[in-house]
Amino acid sequence: MPASRRAQPRELIESLIARLIARLPAALVRILAGCPIRIDGQQLSAQAQLGVRLVELSGGHDYSALTPAEARQRTRRDARVVAGQRIEIPRVAELEIPGPAGALRARLYDPGKLAGAAPLIVYFHGGGHVVGDLDTHDQPCRYLAREVPALVLAVDYRLGPEHRFPAAVDDALAAFRHAHSQAVSLGADPDRIAVAGDSAGGNLAAVVAQLTLAGGGPAPAFQALIYPVTDYSRVRGSRELFAEGFFLTKRQMDWYRDRYLASDADRADPRASPMLSRDLRGLAPAYVVTAGFDPLRDEGEAYAAALEKAGVRVVQHRYDGLIHGFFGLGPISPACAAAVSELCADLKELLQP
Repeated sequence: MPASRRAQPRELIESLIARLIARLPAALVRILAGCPIRIDGQQLSAQAQLGVRLVELSGGHDYSALTPAEARQRTRRDARVVAGQRIEIPRVAELEIPGPAGALRARLYDPGKLAGAAPLIVYFHGGGHVVGDLDTHDQPCRYLAREVPALVLAVDYRLGPEHRFPAAVDDALAAFRHAHSQAVSLGADPDRIAVAGDSAGGNLAAVVAQLTLAGGGPAPAFQALIYPVTDYSRVRGSRELFAEGFFLTKRQMDWYRDRYLASDADRADPRASPMLSRDLRGLAPAYVVTAGFDPLRDEGEAYAAALEKAGVRVVQHRYDGLIHGFFGLGPISPACAAAVSELCADLKELLQP
């Protein structure tokens, strides 16, 4: 029997447990989570704390002992566990778009009932540039399309270590340019095409915004960066404060970095570390989201501050009690669901003509 079939009963049990936890009274969640965790003037959400405890009990989320193939398999399994009931929208189309090294898989989410030319969000999934795919982020993209509402074009870019930096950047750039050139046929407004992504995907969205502007356009009208990676060249305080015990670890970030970048010199390349760009002036307005208990928190907020200093219009929002990955945890966590709902409401307002 294939390994995926042997794992199915465990997936079902873990998914059931996750859904039950989401329905527990807040007082019981607090008891099960244990003593409140307070760091850096913040208190971890009881639901997030309980979720982290359960992850640790189930064997943890550390990929350092896994091969990339094993890590991808685990990421897909974990995504299925927390996905909840699939969000149905009128149209989801599987596409192939031209890339620099061949066709790229993409998925277009159309929520329907969009009057006239609609906003389009070109979305890059997270996963450290090593794991993640269209399926691991299917549910968040469905939610984004429905709630903003907007067309969402999710892109399956190449991953390391098989395809190291700058392969993912080249794919992301090609995907945005294709989306802009095909905006009319996609039903999108060419003047309202945004780039967005979470974690490594936020990194790619930021880099695409920079490269398209530097290349003379067309450039995105907006960039939504959800707990993005912005600087591989240095370790900021949050990477030390939350190095262990909050889902994403410093060790795991190092594992991703070493499989994405081709050399240490790449850490200082603005295409890998958008924070290091010499000129941020003129970039698209940005919405930068961070989580309080996330190793990536400080670099995301530092990038928001750098954008603002350069005269870019920035909305920056930190969710103090949440952890890295909350964008995909709404189905099993009311706290995460509230944050994602607020995030989508903000994007809806910011993407208005």
